[in-house]
Amino acid sequence: MLFGSIINVICIIIGTLIGLLLTKIGDKYKETIMQGIALTVTLIGLQMALETNAVIIVLVSIVFGALLGELLKLEAILNWFGEWVTSKFKNKDNSFNIGQGFVTASLIFGVGAMAILGSLDSGLRGDHELLMTKAVLDGFTALVLTSTLGIGVIFSAIPVFLFQGAVTVSASQIEAIIPSELLHQQINEITAVGGLIIVAIGLNLLNITKIRVTNLLPALPIVAIVMYIGYLF
Repeated sequence: MLFGSIINVICIIIGTLIGLLLTKIGDKYKETIMQGIALTVTLIGLQMALETNAVIIVLVSIVFGALLGELLKLEAILNWFGEWVTSKFKNKDNSFNIGQGFVTASLIFGVGAMAILGSLDSGLRGDHELLMTKAVLDGFTALVLTSTLGIGVIFSAIPVFLFQGAVTVSASQIEAIIPSELLHQQINEITAVGGLIIVAIGLNLLNITKIRVTNLLPALPIVAIVMYIGYLF
C-alpha cells in the first residue's frame, strides 16, 4: 500500500545525495542558480494558487493559519531544529540554512494535487503510477534544491512520507466521510493555499521579503476544515 510513498522518499534521498556533490560550485554560480530556483518556485506557487475557486476561503484559512502559527511559534521551533541539525552535522558553511531547505522542499513535495490524489490512488486502488511519476519529479527537484540549499532538503522526506502515508492508509475512511465532489474541492483549495505559501518562499529566497513561512503552515489543514464545515451547513 505504501510502495508509492516509499519510492518517493527514496528518490528524494537519492536526488539530495547527488545534489550535495554540486554544493562546491563557486558563490557566483550558486547565487545565480538560487535566483533561478527562487523564480521557478514562485512560478510553481502562482500556478498552484490560481487553482482556487473561492478566494475568500483561501483568505480565511491564511488569516487563521497565521494566527495559530504565531501562537504556536512554529517558526521559532523550526529555527531551533535547524540549529540543532547544523550542530550535529558540524556544517562549517553558513550559507546553508537547514530549516529553509527543509521547509522549501517539504512544501514543494508535499503540497499539491499529485501528492494527495496519488496517495488516494495508492490506498483505494493500489495504483502507484501517479506517485511514481511524482517521485521522479521530486528526485530531480531535490537535486537542484540541494545544490544551493544544502542537506536540509533530505529531511523533507520525513513529512512527505508521513503525510502521503497517512492519506494512503486512511484513504477508505476519507472516501467514506468526505463526498467525492467536496474532496476534489478541498484538494483545489489546499493546493491554492499551499501555492501562496510557496510564493512566499520564493520571495524570501529572492530576499524581497522576510515572511515567516512556517507560521503560515496551519492554514493547510484549516482550509479543509473550513470547507467541510461550510459543506455541512
